[in-house]
Amino acid sequence: MKFTLIDKILSCNGKDKITAVKNLSLGEEYLSDHFPGYPVMPGVLMIEAMVQTANWLIRILTDFSVSMFVMEEARNVKYGKFVVPGDRLELSIILKEIDKNYASFKGKGMLNGDVAVSAQFKIHFFNLAEQDIKLAFNDKLLRDNARKIFNELGGAKISERAHNIRST
Repeated sequence: MKFTLIDKILSCNGKDKITAVKNLSLGEEYLSDHFPGYPVMPGVLMIEAMVQTANWLIRILTDFSVSMFVMEEARNVKYGKFVVPGDRLELSIILKEIDKNYASFKGKGMLNGDVAVSAQFKIHFFNLAEQDIKLAFNDKLLRDNARKIFNELGGAKISERAHNIRST
């Protein structure tokens, strides 16, 4: 992942739900072009923020054993509100189904109690070494970097709480 579109992981039950937040600031580089004079978060980046949030849930569920994530499909995408600088977009993701290399989700982005975006989407997850064993070291670097970012987003504390809830 080259850029992170979420600022903090708010909660995770460690099974099928995760929430995160994106605080949109005028400093977002893409806003100068989208749209000049009326900056709004592009819809495709709202979807990407939901996918990135879902990726954190997959990482938690697989104990960070996966390095690559590709959104394969998005369905029933609906936009309800513009997200502008100063807004806080709260992303709620629910896991619908998961198997060896695929997971499907339902997600929404809320803005002051109103739906700004909603969608269903499917993610393919895998390791590069599955294609070429020589890339195993790259997988390790990507997973290590993901753990670092996860900690910066507050995910370690959230994950620990979810683990404690599951254990009781």
